[in-house]
Amino acid sequence: MRRFVIGQAKNLIDQSRRRQHHHLKNLSFLSLLPPFSAPSDSSSRHLSSSSSEMSASDSSSSLPVTLDSINPKVIKCEYAVRGEIVNIAQRLQEDLKTNKDAYPFDEIIYCNIGNPQSLGQQPITFFREVLALCSHTALLDESATHGLFSSDSIERAWKILDQIPGKATGAYSHSQGIKGLRDAIAAGIEARDGFPADPNDIFMTDGASPGVHMMMQLLITSEKDGILCPIPQYPLYSASIALHGGTLVPYYLDEASGWGLEISELKKQLEDARSKGITVRALAVINPGNPTGQVLAEDNQRDIVNFCKQEGLVLLADEVYQENVYVPDKKFHSFKKVARSMGYGEKDLALVSFQSVSKGYYGECGKRGGYMEVTGFTSDVREQIYKMASVNLCSNISGQILASLIMSPPKPGDDSYESYTAEKDGILSSLARRAKTLEEALNKLEGVTCNRAEGAMYLFPCLHLPQKAIAAAEAEKTAPDNFYCKRLLKATGIVVVPGSGFRQVPGTWHFRCTILPQEDKIPAIVDRLTAFHESFMDEFRD
Repeated sequence: MRRFVIGQAKNLIDQSRRRQHHHLKNLSFLSLLPPFSAPSDSSSRHLSSSSSEMSASDSSSSLPVTLDSINPKVIKCEYAVRGEIVNIAQRLQEDLKTNKDAYPFDEIIYCNIGNPQSLGQQPITFFREVLALCSHTALLDESATHGLFSSDSIERAWKILDQIPGKATGAYSHSQGIKGLRDAIAAGIEARDGFPADPNDIFMTDGASPGVHMMMQLLITSEKDGILCPIPQYPLYSASIALHGGTLVPYYLDEASGWGLEISELKKQLEDARSKGITVRALAVINPGNPTGQVLAEDNQRDIVNFCKQEGLVLLADEVYQENVYVPDKKFHSFKKVARSMGYGEKDLALVSFQSVSKGYYGECGKRGGYMEVTGFTSDVREQIYKMASVNLCSNISGQILASLIMSPPKPGDDSYESYTAEKDGILSSLARRAKTLEEALNKLEGVTCNRAEGAMYLFPCLHLPQKAIAAAEAEKTAPDNFYCKRLLKATGIVVVPGSGFRQVPGTWHFRCTILPQEDKIPAIVDRLTAFHESFMDEFRD
């Protein structure tokens, strides 16, 4: 099982410097090492000050840009995953550095976002080896490299570089992405689904989010255009719809049936929207679910495909958690596979499928890689999609390389295959154990019910809060689940996201918790959460 040997790497650097080869003068092996494990969402670039922190001079500023003068769609847009609770957590984290004794906890545990490597998950060695070699091509000319890197990672790096003009990984690529990498992705899709995939249908993106934004920009012309979205939903969808001036048409997942998606609910919400003069353009489906963690049954997917076909809707299939399935009685099926197995081809159904390097077992969130597969659009509309992609020039090359690697990993017989398989299976089996442990712990809490985590990276328990707690939240002019989550954070250092940030059935309260903290930390999280919840319920018991 091949691993990086830091001492060997340092020796190689020293040897190279002594030889004073100009192409290794600035050699750095930082790209070869596992990333520093920093807390989730640590960048201050994404923070926004609350109105309570705004000084009087800010509110009466004579500067040309004010809240009254900016685009109102930006103000309407919300993104709870990095909202108020996280801002408080980051302030606590800073204060902990100098006032450790002031709190009943010694660290902030970020369970708010699907950011695996920030919580200690290690990257897949093969992926990083290839990426390092592609990023610093001089390594490929060094004999010592063959002692540090697997033979198949060296071979793959050469293959990728040969597909890039001038082997220039710092240059712009084709707006849809490097053709050879799109070929690899299409081959991976075909191997997964058993149906042909065309590399010309692949648009590579910086994670899945830009693809979603691009589709919203394409489909929404005014507030009279609607997008059917699951409730609870990942806030990317509500935020993107708001930014582009459309209308979110909610369809409610059935919590009692394991967050089931009922066609009768889709029809009801579609008819209601149309009665209000809204033209519904598309149906968004997240499978496996975020924040709800359910995995759709294939029969259910067939019904969804038929619904979109009959109603003339674009099917937006968010499939970024396709590798994250934890229960033996469920299996991931792509919507493209389901549609093709039903006999629907390019002229029958408009389907856009999203994939990302951020989730799965790889968790390469910061590398910002992903793609969308666009099928069932006319050539003139595809030209407009290409034009939008061209405005952004191209997605980043490191993300493109990773996107190709997750769809074409080592195969049996390759030098890295055994180590790759051990790393992949180790991560996924650990995630399954963590999900089960947290699910069982949550269901033991008074007034808490939690559906099983079939897939994805989250649990979404329902809080049955005492009326006194609800009244206390109202007194603070906040949602009851937000009230609970803030109290949880300040008592335990655990960061979760209130269900109100994902929308939910009115009168119900939830929170989303990731399963991503390392396995050895899960028992302490359970203990802290249990102690807090017991104290909270005693304090507010009716």
